[in-house]
Amino acid sequence: MAPVPNDSAVNLIALNAAALPSLGASVSTPSYDRSRVRVGIVHLGVGGFHRSHQAMYLDRLMEQGEALEWGICGVGVLPHDRRMAEVMAAQDCLYTLVVRHPDGSEEARVVGSLVEYLFAPDDPDAVVEKMADPGTRVVTLTVTEGGYNASAVTGEFDGSNPGVVNDLQPGAALRTSFGLVVEALARRRARGLPPFTVVSCDNIPGNGRLARASFGAFARLRDAELGEWVEREVPFPDSMVDRITPVTTDADRAGLAERFGVEDAWPVICEPWTQWVQEDSFACGRPPLEMVGVQLVEDVAPYELMKLRLLNAGHQVLAQTGRLAGLRYVHEACTDPAFRELLRGYLEEEAAPTLRPVPGIDLAAYQAGLLERFGSPAIQDTLDRIAAEASDRIPQFLLPVLRANLASGGEIRRAVLVLAAWARSLEGADDEGRPLAVVDSRSDRLVAAAGAEDPLAVVADRELFGDLADDERFAEAFRAARASLRDQGVRATVARIS
Repeated sequence: MAPVPNDSAVNLIALNAAALPSLGASVSTPSYDRSRVRVGIVHLGVGGFHRSHQAMYLDRLMEQGEALEWGICGVGVLPHDRRMAEVMAAQDCLYTLVVRHPDGSEEARVVGSLVEYLFAPDDPDAVVEKMADPGTRVVTLTVTEGGYNASAVTGEFDGSNPGVVNDLQPGAALRTSFGLVVEALARRRARGLPPFTVVSCDNIPGNGRLARASFGAFARLRDAELGEWVEREVPFPDSMVDRITPVTTDADRAGLAERFGVEDAWPVICEPWTQWVQEDSFACGRPPLEMVGVQLVEDVAPYELMKLRLLNAGHQVLAQTGRLAGLRYVHEACTDPAFRELLRGYLEEEAAPTLRPVPGIDLAAYQAGLLERFGSPAIQDTLDRIAAEASDRIPQFLLPVLRANLASGGEIRRAVLVLAAWARSLEGADDEGRPLAVVDSRSDRLVAAAGAEDPLAVVADRELFGDLADDERFAEAFRAARASLRDQGVRATVARIS
């Protein structure tokens, strides 16, 4: 990451705890005493979203004099998290959250609820002991849709994963979230301590149920009795979380320095909208999240399906097609009349009919709000970010809609087009021959399938799509969409299908 230039007209202040009193009035800072904050939550996977969402909610509570026993200890599990560890150490776990409004105005807030950061590759036992500590009552996760090591079709846990195999060896240096969390639970059990609650904050249908299945499966592979105890005693409540948070760029760092005088190595940029719907099932208490707008409910499913099938799948509609047209940003695609109409049709005619009523939500207004959010030029979210790891995202977001409409005889042409556009992009170039990056953990086999003679080869991957390619209605529509994208290009195809 490039450093912020020091020749700015603004007197720059490097962000850390000692610098807080020196920041200008335009930057909001914690009024609570961070030295009094105690860790009650350990979070695995500290990225932009966690810092724009969960950590922000806890910071709001602390500003009200609440939840000082619910500070967050962040954990980096993967080797590439080392940079975050370095930034957190240099900045006393502080960072700047910048909310960008559609009119271009910005609000900057230094968030103080993250009070500790541990880097698991350097000292996995320290991470385990932090979770095993009686003060830790909740462990939260943002480990991505692919981080649960389960088949998108069968849900079966992959016991052959190299990290899993390593972590099942006695005395191994633990490398996965499964090994770390289960070892901490085992130590608590041995010490007579109640288990902590595990909360998944990833965009997956039934994320709590999937987390229970994955962590329980790992525990059973380690010890059958331990696995039964984990599945029986550890709460894994579902959650639905939402806030568009693009990847931080050097331009964002420079803008923060120029506008607010803060030198922050890893600020977070986000939209004004934020939502958190949480199943209220915790083993050892929880923060009073309802005081800061979190919806505590018995059943998260209607909310999560709404978000996954409308917002997350809607992102795929724009990303997979817009990239073929040479578009770069989400707002460019959403304000382009052709792609906006494609998205509108998908939301209204394909996704919404698969949803059941959502308590307290007007689905038509929610869809209209998505068009406004996606169309905001202030966020500068890239289509490349949304399109990355599509083999994890599309099965979770788009395929349930497609399958539901195939079963009911509903409309499928736009969802099929998105799949065909993804397959087209796997060939590595847009309609003008410009290179398209394929960022996907399964890229080797996907790219090979995209280049195969059989146009159905990509969707014939049964690990990802099950028996979808066997459906004659789908197969015919998919072949036609791929042929149209190849022969006429994405804009003509979108115009015909929309």
